[in-house]
Amino acid sequence: MDYVWLTSLVSLALFAGMLLLLDVGRRIGARRRVVDPDGAQAGTGAVDGAVFALLGLLVAFTFSGAATRFDGRRSLIVQETNDIGTAYLRVNLLPDSAQPAMRDLFRRYVDSRIEGYQVFRSSEDAGAAIAIFDRSTKLQGEIWSLAVAAGRTEGASPGATMLLLPALNQMFDIASTRMLATRMHPPLVIFAMLFGLALVGALLAGYGMASSKGRNWIHMVGFAAVMAGAVYVIIDLEYPRLGLIRVDTFDQALVDLRAGMN
Repeated sequence: MDYVWLTSLVSLALFAGMLLLLDVGRRIGARRRVVDPDGAQAGTGAVDGAVFALLGLLVAFTFSGAATRFDGRRSLIVQETNDIGTAYLRVNLLPDSAQPAMRDLFRRYVDSRIEGYQVFRSSEDAGAAIAIFDRSTKLQGEIWSLAVAAGRTEGASPGATMLLLPALNQMFDIASTRMLATRMHPPLVIFAMLFGLALVGALLAGYGMASSKGRNWIHMVGFAAVMAGAVYVIIDLEYPRLGLIRVDTFDQALVDLRAGMN
């Protein structure tokens, strides 16, 4: 199933569940008022306050974490572009005979990096993306071996490899960092707790509305819609290559770098 549809269905399920529990809570509260008009609301304020405070804290925590990771992934794209550009410029330090082959490897490497993240946009293509990233890893080994061999050729500048190899190492490290960053998400128990608290909060909010003669649809729909929308945005931020909120525009930095390598 498409990720956008799956996320939308999860959010709609939360929205419907909260509406249902708001009405259930209201019915329970109404019955409680019939049995005990004076004590129906006794002590409920402290419980409601604790649950909604915890819900607000959890929403803030998950949203802040998702936004931070989203910004971090964009920064890593810029950093990788800069690292590749620096290493590519230092290829000029190698002997003239080794430069054409090295530049060709660099172009193939950048092509594989761009292609891998383009394919990664669809969760159904995760296997194809991993295969492309494996190809990038093999190219890293070829680039490193050629750089070491070029530094040992007769007439090579002693300082060439001293400048090029650290730049290559940094270029490879940032590639690994980006790959790990795509897998960095909160434990599923956090999302389960967020859903659970939202549903419990809806039940308690409905109980608090029991004193009204009719259903307050504006507040009921508004509360459910706001919570479902917040959860949708949080999940979308966590997977910025699959949903509506994306980091794809920052890939243009790598595309522009590749264009300058021709």
